Amino acid sequence: MGPKRPRPVVLDAGALIAVDRGDRRLVRLLELAGEVHVPAGVLAQAWRNPARQVRLARVVTADGVAVHPLDEAAARAVGQLCAASATADVVDASVVLVARMVGGVVVSADGDDLRRIDPRVDVVAC
Repeated sequence: MGPKRPRPVVLDAGALIAVDRGDRRLVRLLELAGEVHVPAGVLAQAWRNPARQVRLARVVTADGVAVHPLDEAAARAVGQLCAASATADVVDASVVLVARMVGGVVVSADGDDLRRIDPRVDVVAC
């Protein structure tokens, strides 16, 4: 059967902030992850000063890290997800949408908010 491939990892803003602060556990998790995905809105929430956010800049520009744009199709899907879950947080909904698309596990500081959108979303606390 061979070794099991790691699941894709989707980062929320709390995870990016933890990376920026040098959280060793999260850095190790990212080293072990096969694919890392970041919704563009999440990046916007965490990105403030690239001259001071060297760790964050390294992560989002690294090989194997995909930043997912919020284009028209994604925006419509996120809006529908917000309506279906009776929530208003577009960025959280985009995290759930990307996790669904890639079959990934979300690394988040606010898993309860994400589970309100989709109770089946897999969340690892950071």
